[in-house]
Amino acid sequence: MKGQIGQLMQQAQRMQEDMKRAQDELAKTEVTGSAGGGLVSVTMSGGHEVRAVHIDRQAFADDPEMAEDLVAAAVNDAVNKIAEISRSRLGGVTAGLNLPAGFKMPF
Repeated sequence: MKGQIGQLMQQAQRMQEDMKRAQDELAKTEVTGSAGGGLVSVTMSGGHEVRAVHIDRQAFADDPEMAEDLVAAAVNDAVNKIAEISRSRLGGVTAGLNLPAGFKMPF
């Protein structure tokens, strides 16, 4: 019994280290979300920090409201890309464990 608990604790510690490493890598990742066929683009870090916004101003001279909508769509696109990368990288850390459905890491 003691050996099993010790192994479980070691596995949890390795998983915690792997999770930290994956989170650090994710924080360094940048993605670009776009909308309107590239008329608007948003560059975002893995920590959901917007680093840059590009708007083709000439295309929106007569319709600034459309530009606002496309900025929102580009931000959402970037957020979705970060979420997918996060699921991919952080999901691999817990792949070897038989965790119940819906169980969230870290604790």
